[in-house]
Amino acid sequence: MKVTGLNASPRGKESRTLRLVNAVLKGARDEGAETELVDIYSLRIEYCTACGSCYETGDCTLMDDFPDLFERLMDADGIVLGAPNYIDSIPAPLKAVFDRMADAIHCRMFTGKFGCSVCTAGGSNHGPVVEYMNHALSSLGAITVGGVGVAVARDPGALPVAEKEAVTLGRTLVQAIRGEHRYPDQEEQLRQRRDYFRQLVLYNKETWPHEYEWYVRMGWITE
Repeated sequence: MKVTGLNASPRGKESRTLRLVNAVLKGARDEGAETELVDIYSLRIEYCTACGSCYETGDCTLMDDFPDLFERLMDADGIVLGAPNYIDSIPAPLKAVFDRMADAIHCRMFTGKFGCSVCTAGGSNHGPVVEYMNHALSSLGAITVGGVGVAVARDPGALPVAEKEAVTLGRTLVQAIRGEHRYPDQEEQLRQRRDYFRQLVLYNKETWPHEYEWYVRMGWITE
């Protein structure tokens, strides 16, 4: 079992978001998972140009670090997203990663995976950023098990408390991967979204042959 954490903070070892991501990964290790940490700011991720090549062929025309990152995510059973709150959203490098995943969203490529998110903020709105990152995971087909957000500017003691919550979150993540927790409401929502995209792929199967072939290979379209 493998859990991969992404840290989308530019502050390196000084990152408080990193502390939360590491805490989730510690909890995952406590439950027996292998973990990996990826620093998004160490990668070169170009902006999506909306060319549609991935829909047609499954390949991106841009040459950068995204394919390797995506392969690592596809190899994971659990995914942890971590980001600071930048004007009520995530930093640009993580958004660039999301934008490159349109094909994966259509194809529900994170089906069977589980995820969670953590966020640090100076004063507020860490909750909506956690919700946004979890929504991105759900859009890719993953089930989300929760999140931790914390405002650190006003209370120096808040971060250690959040780290403890993050360790628990990591344990919950691995327990969910093992099937110890069920999320029937999310499962139904994901089923409905997959049916929506199945219809979209069927309608566009002549121009999106890669995605059509993916659905056939997964058994979601019967020829």
